Amino acid sequence: MTDFFPSEAPFLPHEAPLKMEPQNLHQQPDRHGRPFRILDTTPKLLWLRRLFVFGTAILLTGFGVYKINQVFNSLGVSTLGVIVLVLFAILGFWIALSFTSSLGGFASLICRGGLGLGIQRTGALPQLKARTAVLMPTYNEDPTRVLAGLKAIYDSILATGQIDAFDFFILSDTTNPDVWLQEERAFLALRQATRDNQRIFYRRRHQNTDRKAGNLHDWVTRFGGSYQQMLTLDADSVMDGSLIVRVVSAMENHEGVGLIQTLPVIVGGRTLFARMQQFAGRVYGPLIAHGIAWWHGSEGNYWGHNAVIRTRAFAEQAGLPHLKGRPPFGGHILSHDFVEAALMRRGGWAIHMVPGLFGSYEESPPSLTDVAIRDRRWCQGNLQHAKILGTKGLHWVSRTHMLTGIGSYIMSPLWLLFLLFGILISLQSHFYHPEYFGTKPTLYPHWPRVDPVQAKFVFIGTMGILLAPKGLAFIAMLFDRAALRGSGGAIRLFLSIILETLIGGLIAPIAMLIQTSGVISILLGRDSGWNAQNREDGRVSLREVARGYWVYTVFGILLAAAAWSVSQALFLWMTPVLLGLVLAIPLAALTASRDVGLGLRKAGLLLIEEETAPPPILRLAAENDRLRTEAMHGPHQPPSEAFALLRTDRTLLDAHLGALPPARKPGSAIDAHLLVGLVKLKEAPSLRTALSKLNRQEKAAVLGSAEGVALLENLPE
Repeated sequence: MTDFFPSEAPFLPHEAPLKMEPQNLHQQPDRHGRPFRILDTTPKLLWLRRLFVFGTAILLTGFGVYKINQVFNSLGVSTLGVIVLVLFAILGFWIALSFTSSLGGFASLICRGGLGLGIQRTGALPQLKARTAVLMPTYNEDPTRVLAGLKAIYDSILATGQIDAFDFFILSDTTNPDVWLQEERAFLALRQATRDNQRIFYRRRHQNTDRKAGNLHDWVTRFGGSYQQMLTLDADSVMDGSLIVRVVSAMENHEGVGLIQTLPVIVGGRTLFARMQQFAGRVYGPLIAHGIAWWHGSEGNYWGHNAVIRTRAFAEQAGLPHLKGRPPFGGHILSHDFVEAALMRRGGWAIHMVPGLFGSYEESPPSLTDVAIRDRRWCQGNLQHAKILGTKGLHWVSRTHMLTGIGSYIMSPLWLLFLLFGILISLQSHFYHPEYFGTKPTLYPHWPRVDPVQAKFVFIGTMGILLAPKGLAFIAMLFDRAALRGSGGAIRLFLSIILETLIGGLIAPIAMLIQTSGVISILLGRDSGWNAQNREDGRVSLREVARGYWVYTVFGILLAAAAWSVSQALFLWMTPVLLGLVLAIPLAALTASRDVGLGLRKAGLLLIEEETAPPPILRLAAENDRLRTEAMHGPHQPPSEAFALLRTDRTLLDAHLGALPPARKPGSAIDAHLLVGLVKLKEAPSLRTALSKLNRQEKAAVLGSAEGVALLENLPE
């Protein structure tokens, strides 16, 4: 490379269109001669693994139902007893399936599995033969933060000596015009820092149709023909270059594989909540991921990022149709990743996960509030899958993925119902007495009666199955010396698991009510919208927390009063749930605290290997973030407002003008926001007046027009 003037190179390469049509969910797909049931990369005896996982879960559930029936219906069948029995069967199978899957994960971890497809953890890197596009979608995010992570990925791939096999695309769906111009400036700075005009590209969609799925669709149909694979990222993704090379090589060597999902490990947490999330993800996450990969086999899932996808397979099978009806259940598909994986597998492409490779990272939202906002959108997307379950030609495991996604949110209201019906049974036993004399005298009344001894055994057994994966993860960590040392040793690891379990247990009833309210609002027809994810851990005032969580405290107090009025035993039995709800406000404030999170880190608790002994990719990311922070606090800060930024940075202005789309042709669609914005600019006596008159859509429209940019350039201050 001899030209290091990033503003003079085009923002995008030459287009190489690839056809991508919406799939018909009501007819079988065209598999182009590929097999469906057993693929070339399907592990041997996979059916036996699945039989073990589901068969054992069914047996455990059946035994639990038998025991719970003895608890509530020991003297006969009743309505409340049957309801509780059905709820327990559903909830029991849910936790039993998680337990049996974790047993497979434990075996895989101990045996150093979790790879397949010829992938090696160590040794010389394979040589790549085809081109791969690294795709970084972004939506109203801090561009300097996003591109600091992307630069770390670039530098890590560069260190492998195979940078020529990769191009990098920043795919913006940003609607905030100020952020848009900051993205362009950060993009040019990235080109300058890497001295690379030929591999780093930027594209912003002026109409962000179908959100992230539409963003990728637009790239595939414009540029996908030039790349055999694409690596999809999220705005907070960081991936090691050697991991990327190994996974891409596996895809090149297995023509029937359509997608390879890596295991993203959460890092960078500073608040107590984020550190709990990253600790749980690092300690329990591998066990869970190894478990599902163990029985998913070639019918794996896609988590939306940190995955390598065969571009042709994606274009051929993963075009998403719009669902009939209005949001929240109709319209474009929100949780697109599960559906895209299911459609690709339906088309005869293998979907694999490789949890045995480390080097794939992401971040956690900093607080319970931020998770609740994100979960509301995920909840709507997962419930929307109910309309896709009947798609013709889906593999049964793909349907299981969708049912699991739906269940992850439906279980919260079911747990709440189980709790409330349990209270009703106790209330009935407390306030109603048997009628020994009637038209047909009987010795035994027909209502649910609680057997306290059996209830204790059921509770102990249920908690054992629920907590067993944590115990298995602890044992597995004892066999991984590096991870154990990075977590502070066996004693600190054990104490951290206890701490995370206790605080997580207190948060669980709050999360249950949050998810239940989300499910109810979706069933009432309320759309979640699309907001940018908060990734910063700024301080939250106690007043703000109280405003968001007082309702859970009130509900907990009312529930405690109801339990106490029935019996002290019931009150004590429900104490873990009641305590979490009553303490909702201080819990939310405590877990959102950065000081508490960092204090526990200093105490050697909730540690993970990636922070005590960071791998090279995370050191690169940390250094980039340090430089970014220093630049933010430097003496010469560029304006954050888009008009001012363009007027003070001629290089950015020239590059921006060169990247604008062609002017509107006669007869094409009319942009009302642009017309109104141009009129307002022409009538404005000054830049300040123009800014006060333009709304966000109009401002973005005039910035996307050469005429609009010329007008604002000539306006006086």
